[in-house]
Amino acid sequence: MRGPSALSLSRALTRRPHHLHHYHHRALFTTRGQQQLAALLTSSLNTPKRTYSTHPPNAKLNLPTDYSTTPLLCHTTTTALTNPELPPETRNGTTKRMNLFQAVNDALATALAEDESVLIFGEDVAFGGVFRCTGKLAETYGADRVFNTPLTEQGIMGFAIGAAAEGMRPVAEIQFADYVYPAFDQLVNEAAKYRYRDGACGRSAGGLTVRMPCGGVGHGALYHSQSPESLFTHIPGLRVVMPRSPLQAKGLLLAAIRSNDPVVFMEPKILYRAAVEQVPAGSYELPLSKAEVLKKGDDVTVVSYGQPLYKCMAALEQAERDLGVGVELIDLRTIYPWDKETVLNSVRKTGRCVVVHEAMVNAGVGAEVAAVIQEDAETFVRLEAPVARVAGWSIHTPLSYEQFNAPDVARIYDNIKKVLGF
Repeated sequence: MRGPSALSLSRALTRRPHHLHHYHHRALFTTRGQQQLAALLTSSLNTPKRTYSTHPPNAKLNLPTDYSTTPLLCHTTTTALTNPELPPETRNGTTKRMNLFQAVNDALATALAEDESVLIFGEDVAFGGVFRCTGKLAETYGADRVFNTPLTEQGIMGFAIGAAAEGMRPVAEIQFADYVYPAFDQLVNEAAKYRYRDGACGRSAGGLTVRMPCGGVGHGALYHSQSPESLFTHIPGLRVVMPRSPLQAKGLLLAAIRSNDPVVFMEPKILYRAAVEQVPAGSYELPLSKAEVLKKGDDVTVVSYGQPLYKCMAALEQAERDLGVGVELIDLRTIYPWDKETVLNSVRKTGRCVVVHEAMVNAGVGAEVAAVIQEDAETFVRLEAPVARVAGWSIHTPLSYEQFNAPDVARIYDNIKKVLGF
């Protein structure tokens, strides 16, 4: 954090005698006191200041993520195209280097080109949106299919549900996940219940996709850093998806748009420009409600999704070096309905589990995963330690100390050690 300025420190010190008794602090204003004050001010001026977005100079664990080398991203065409989940025609194609917002844009362009029923709308999407995810789509596909809306999240969602009920495939953008709450009633009471309510009549809002940037960036504070995904995981009838990378974002978003279920698609905004990898150029889908085992291991299972996966990878790599263990890493990808089978099979093997997410800990995805693990008799008897949760604290996202709220490498590492030593 930034230290006090010399001026503010000087004022604080010179004001103190007016609030304290008698002459005990008059030494500040003797010759010796003036020398001490000058030395203190000089030290303050010469001490290097570290801003909130940098790491401590002697940090061993909480280092910035090196997205250019992380194994969670496909840095070559070969690694991208050998993904077994890709269809054969895509695996025989080419790739293009993209960051996450470009991959989202590519998925939206593909959906618009392939299906006339796809519409894209929201606040400012016609010129590209805040993060430029919809850039050039209006010019290419026309203002009747890509257009701006008034600044009313409830109105955006109500319009999207009506369009989906009439057979369209609307992709509605909520500019930030923090702004979705006025639309919550429409999502919960209309979109999620439409199919159940209509029964045999066959109408639903199944073609609806709701995109929203989410999560922290280091300085978003109260209204631009929230992770509200667990609120939607309580609602039957909605799918909730969060990708970790550009390749995943394109395939999962296309699957969401083509799905016959309403999908809340949450995009970690800190990854929009940071995560860059080779992405297949063709049209492809990745499976919804299917977790992916990113790394095999026999001693601990780490379950996460979205941006914290990069912290998990750094923590487990250090734990394996220090402790001589094998850590299995699982990306849920779809966090409702989530892939219980993959997680339970892993925990039956390892006997230990750490769940990591950026959203606050209370009633979060980690609580659900932990409950399912201990409720499954075959998995429960294999547990060697309680399931650990590493998550955001149960507070509003602060500004100055935002980085202390989200899980970091040190907290994940400590919890891996904890479950191993139980």
